[in-house]
Amino acid sequence: MHAVTTAALLLAALCSLARVDASAYDKIVSHSRIRARSEGPNVCALQQVLGTKKKYFSTCRNWYKGAICGKKAMVVYECCPGYMRMEGMKGCPAVAPIDHVYGTLGLVKALQTQQYADLSNLREEIEGRGSFTLFAPSNDAWDRLDASVRSALVGNVNKELYHTLRFHMLNRRLLTKDMKDGMSVASAYDDLGLRINHYANGVVTVNCARIVHANQVATNGVVHVVDDVISPVSGTIKGFLDVEDQLSSFSMAALASGAMDKLDQPGHYTLFAPTNAAFDRLGSGHLERLMGDKDVIAALVNYHLLKSVQCSEAIMAGSAYETEEGGSVEIGCDGDSLTVNGVKMVLKKDIVATNGVIHLIDRVLVPDSAKTAMELMGKDQSTFSDMVSELGLAAALGPKTEYTLLAPVNSAFTDEVMATDRTMLKHLLQNHILKRKVTLNELYNGQLLETMSGKLLRVFIYRTAVCIENACMVRGSKQGSNGVLHLIRTIVRTSHKTTYDILKADGRFNVFLALMATANLTELLEQEGSLTVFAPTDDAFADMTTDDMTLLKSDPTALRTILLYHVARGIFINGGLEGGVTNLLKTLQGRNLHVLSVNNSIHVNSMDVPKSDLMATNGVIHVVNNLLYPADLPVGREDLLLLLRKLIKYIKIKQPSLTEVAEGKPSITEVTQVIETQPTVTRVVVVQGEPVVTELTGVVEREPSVTKVTRVIGEPGVTKVTRVIEGETSALCGHVVSEDKTITGQFLILRGCFFSVCV
Repeated sequence: MHAVTTAALLLAALCSLARVDASAYDKIVSHSRIRARSEGPNVCALQQVLGTKKKYFSTCRNWYKGAICGKKAMVVYECCPGYMRMEGMKGCPAVAPIDHVYGTLGLVKALQTQQYADLSNLREEIEGRGSFTLFAPSNDAWDRLDASVRSALVGNVNKELYHTLRFHMLNRRLLTKDMKDGMSVASAYDDLGLRINHYANGVVTVNCARIVHANQVATNGVVHVVDDVISPVSGTIKGFLDVEDQLSSFSMAALASGAMDKLDQPGHYTLFAPTNAAFDRLGSGHLERLMGDKDVIAALVNYHLLKSVQCSEAIMAGSAYETEEGGSVEIGCDGDSLTVNGVKMVLKKDIVATNGVIHLIDRVLVPDSAKTAMELMGKDQSTFSDMVSELGLAAALGPKTEYTLLAPVNSAFTDEVMATDRTMLKHLLQNHILKRKVTLNELYNGQLLETMSGKLLRVFIYRTAVCIENACMVRGSKQGSNGVLHLIRTIVRTSHKTTYDILKADGRFNVFLALMATANLTELLEQEGSLTVFAPTDDAFADMTTDDMTLLKSDPTALRTILLYHVARGIFINGGLEGGVTNLLKTLQGRNLHVLSVNNSIHVNSMDVPKSDLMATNGVIHVVNNLLYPADLPVGREDLLLLLRKLIKYIKIKQPSLTEVAEGKPSITEVTQVIETQPTVTRVVVVQGEPVVTELTGVVEREPSVTKVTRVIGEPGVTKVTRVIEGETSALCGHVVSEDKTITGQFLILRGCFFSVCV
């Protein structure tokens, strides 16, 4: 177990590569050594993509997935760079012999490069004095080279082949730890530049050729094996666009946007260049609209341009990359194919320029900022999109008009909504179109937003939600060229009635409204403001008789206290409540309501709320079928206490008297005694069920006195009564203090002395 724990800790430490002060490549190699510990010393674990010869020192993510670029990968074990196996011994215990660069080519099995060094007379140079770095193409790399190109090289060994090999060389030693991302180094051939990219996943590329075997140190330099034959590069991205006829449409767009100058300057870019055929797929009308707006075409062009160099060999899984437009695209891979935003569209990859790399794609990438607000809607808002068009509302939403869409998801359009009269439905949908462009970051609590129909919608900001009237937003707001799209969970419902008007018109709240009138609280429901009302239906009072109602109305102060406990300041709708936790809403009475939102249902003080979010001009109403009362608020009158017990079944109600009235079996919760003198005998008997009598036996020289304490109840409160009996009593009764006792059922009687406690 200890060994397993140690290995797990080491593996976790290596997964946090940033903690080690080394290059990303060196970290990933060290990581692979730990994974291969069981295979012996100096063994590295790699992943090989099934059906290919591609091997990778893998990141934690790919290792645990068992896949690279979505393709299954098997684990293979090889000697780590610089080590070799010995017959009969486990692992790679021997240090590989060191030789000059030419001899080292044989050690790393770059035999074709070694042979070409012989043919081109480069051998003498790389065997001699000096310090060199050779990026040696693997045997497979030479085999993949176009046959005509390879024939031309071999046919002119003293010039073309020699120059090609020298283009793979540096006149100094360069290890992977020295290779910084984005650096450019001069090759041994006419000082032509080689672009180095060193990625966080440990991949190192040279002009987008991946180093597959690095840091094989030689006496006169170092050899790195690469997976491709590197070609010289001399032109910028602009230079490539200028001469490629199939990219003329994108070139025209780049010129119109002003981006072409940037593509001719030094930099580190990745361009996903759509072909002319890709622009043809857009349709003439769409293309004309894009080209007719300089801001839109600039957004479109810059969306194809990444702020970093991303060679295809460095992509091992999907990741998001920032574009010059400001948004991001996800670049991934599927086997040997690159994907953009999850779609295979790359026709040709890794065209290297002096200021970046180009990948040709078969479709145009259109960012949100180049789309109208209507075009931002996806399949999850298709019902709303279709209804806006069918009801004639789209005509007013032209590309030059600014607006904001509050688009309900498809599930919001229930059968009830779809059965609405078309005229009413049109008015309803107009409440989902705001007259101006309002981004998510511009919204604030209490803000009023005008709709196409002229109505004003209120904005509510909560801890975990942003809501407009009763509808709360879901993740996915987007900003287009002329407007904004906000996604909402339900249809927006507005109101022109106060909470009082809604409750009166409903017909289920007659008793509640009558009680509010008795307590002089009707105006509270009528005046301007922001209230949340938990309104009990008439069913909550179904067990009341006429006498009960008279009793309830007889004490306006107590009635007011009860009713104000149903009203909170502020508007709290269902979607604004944080789910799965208790939301404390402070009522006008002063105490908190405990509100829980689970699976779109509200529970207040553990009671169900059958109907929520009845929107009013001055608040929101949630319907309850029970009277609510704070559990920690005592009731000062016995008759009112009995009535509340009749109406309220879900809590204990305190009575500030010598007994506490509660539902359930009476019991003694706690008895605490402080006795200054030593008692003779103390016996405490607790019996569940019937009221408990506890006897304490002491020495009593006279008849015990009995004292009755009567408390006159005014304002609710908590009182402690301490009874001290002095006289000729036993040691037990010399000084008795009772504190913090909760006694239910009957008084506590001590034989020889008596005390009582009010809680």
